[in-house]
Amino acid sequence: MDFEEFRRSGHDFVTWMADYLSQIEGYRVRAQLEPGAILAQLPEEPPQNGEAIDEIFADFLRILLPGITHWQHPRFLAYFPANSSPPSVLAEMLTATLGAQCMLWETSPAAAELEQRVMEWLGGLVGLGPVFTGSIQDSASSATLLAIIAAAERASGGRFSRDGLAGGPRLILYCSAEAHSSVEKGARIAGIGAANVRKIPVDQNGAMIPAALREAVRTDRANGHVPACIVGCFGTTGVGAIDPLEELAAIARAESIFLHVDAAWAGAALILPELQHRAVGLAAADSIVLNPHKWLMTNFDCSAFFMREPAQLAQALSLTPTYLETRSASSIPEYRDWSIALGRRFRALKLWFVLRSYGVDNLRAKIRSDLGAAERLCGLIRASADFELTSGPNLALLSFRYAPTDVQDLDALNDRLLRTVNDEGFTYLTKTRHRGQLVIRISIGQTYTTWRHVEESWYHIQDCARRLAR
Repeated sequence: MDFEEFRRSGHDFVTWMADYLSQIEGYRVRAQLEPGAILAQLPEEPPQNGEAIDEIFADFLRILLPGITHWQHPRFLAYFPANSSPPSVLAEMLTATLGAQCMLWETSPAAAELEQRVMEWLGGLVGLGPVFTGSIQDSASSATLLAIIAAAERASGGRFSRDGLAGGPRLILYCSAEAHSSVEKGARIAGIGAANVRKIPVDQNGAMIPAALREAVRTDRANGHVPACIVGCFGTTGVGAIDPLEELAAIARAESIFLHVDAAWAGAALILPELQHRAVGLAAADSIVLNPHKWLMTNFDCSAFFMREPAQLAQALSLTPTYLETRSASSIPEYRDWSIALGRRFRALKLWFVLRSYGVDNLRAKIRSDLGAAERLCGLIRASADFELTSGPNLALLSFRYAPTDVQDLDALNDRLLRTVNDEGFTYLTKTRHRGQLVIRISIGQTYTTWRHVEESWYHIQDCARRLAR
């Protein structure tokens, strides 16, 4: 492809992208294919000769697009959103064009210094003071792994990175029974092991019980183990529960345990000054993660990881062979020491575009709109005779279940309802378990979602339920 063809195709692609986003409500939200349907249409061998870009794009539309679940659809109410926005997409195009590998300040000074500044902006917006230093990771899973590594390094007095864990006391990690699966996965990857993860009981709202945490720490110390890390949640994945962070911070401080807070989804809501009181204790953490790619209109992947003492992480990860030696200014962090991978994308660019394009006021207005939609939907569910609200709204997340009085197995009924809704593709929902019951989640926060889309989805859910009851 020469540059003139690149120019023409680029114009065509951007036109298609604008049409796609403006007409996305015409698609079914979830892909409606059977496993293997895409694979069956793809040749088993690559082409020997190059093919025209128009032919490749035609196959994208014909073969691949039907297999896409449309995360940017305004009736995408499943999981948590993976946000996007036109300014962020344009920034990603620039990032791809530059093709920069931003592992060191010297390899991309603009990337390093912009990352430092936008993390300062974001930290200030969510109420974190200058004591925290931020970096951008690919996901909250990676950020949590980094926190666990820093905690293990501190708890072992540096033995973790130098000698490993063999032959020493067992390091213990504590988290809520409702914590994201990435916490245990991080413990496995870091070598702590799943057997050394203590899943602390939760109260009826799904929040960690501090007394149970204290008892677990006491028991582990008595058995000669080393409590290394506590992972608290500001907005659990299942129902959006908020752990008592102030009490967790007090325990961590008293016991000299590293405290990491997973605020991957809900942390974005802290740009609202009126919500910052709900995160009392957050600023006492050792590390915090929140994902602009979930609720701040920024394309995946963009995960903001804040640390009180990043030198602890750098101590565990920093390696400088001759080929990485540079004369970089010491005042600028070398972010390769704060990441699992040496290579780093220019992720700060899209967040910079979003923050500047929308401004703080519009980002706050979007989150307030989503919170309001969740409140209104909860009111409709409470008013419905055959449905019950099972949690929330916890910020913009709630759960419910279909509960007609003449049905015994409500778990099976709600599973059928969920499959029916998702198979029809008008909206997309996911499930969880809460207080032992299977419940259906609704997560509001996709960039283009308004109250109309939430209300339409609710009426469709009711219609599906009525058809099941016939």
